[in-house]
Amino acid sequence: MDTVRDVTALRARIRAWRGHGETIAMVPTMGALHAGHLSLVGIGRRKAHRVISTIFVNPKQFGANEDLSRYPRQEAVDAAMLRGAGCDLLFAPAADLVYPPGFATTVSVSGLDRPMEGESRPGHFDGVATVVTKLLLMAFPDFAIFGEKDWQQLAIIRRLVTDLEIPVGVVGAPTVREPDGLAMSSRNAYLSHGERAVAAALPRTLRAAAMTIAGGAGVGETLSTARAALKSAGFKVDYLTMANAETLETVDRFEPGQSPMRLFIAARLGTTRLIDNWPVETGG
Repeated sequence: MDTVRDVTALRARIRAWRGHGETIAMVPTMGALHAGHLSLVGIGRRKAHRVISTIFVNPKQFGANEDLSRYPRQEAVDAAMLRGAGCDLLFAPAADLVYPPGFATTVSVSGLDRPMEGESRPGHFDGVATVVTKLLLMAFPDFAIFGEKDWQQLAIIRRLVTDLEIPVGVVGAPTVREPDGLAMSSRNAYLSHGERAVAAALPRTLRAAAMTIAGGAGVGETLSTARAALKSAGFKVDYLTMANAETLETVDRFEPGQSPMRLFIAARLGTTRLIDNWPVETGG
């Protein structure tokens, strides 16, 4: 696996592959990789002949009081992990290549960016949409693989690809979890030993709430109980809501046979902010 840092070298490699009739999958990341990221590479290998992974810590998706400077950077370790997972090429551009002097364009997906993470982190999804659009146009892969843990992000990327007619298939990959159920995330590294032991209460409470609602209990009462349980465990809940899985519109009733619904949560444990989501479905 080679590493390239400029678009000319990236496109040269892609042209060579295309010349042999090969298809390409892209796995965009911000580094600090874990088994969840590597599962995306595995999906890419099954979908296409070649897999490109990107590592770029995108400054435009961090707010003024967020952890851009804290975000872990470990390119050598990440590259070794990608190589072991079967990645064919690492694209790791510098910030001034992605956003050169005079860069003045922002991609914004209206509506889907407003609830949940959009309300808690204004401007975050503009940064995500802008960098993903740039990466897709730099490489024009056949497929782009994104994890379902960031479900709202996935919905926004699907929308922008459709609206801008970017010829790439967006593939959602199941959330990879630790043995105790915690969704794998680069930010889990911020948790202290004690906080990590408590963190498993988040997915456990989320799954229990989803099952309770699917069983016929009221949405409002169930989510209120879940919030109280998480608060008692030491979490500060930013939001916990049930929403339409496609439109992300908040829904306050669950009925079997309606459009797919999911519970969405963001909660802080100490200084670490964790997000997760879970389907609400009968029999699940």
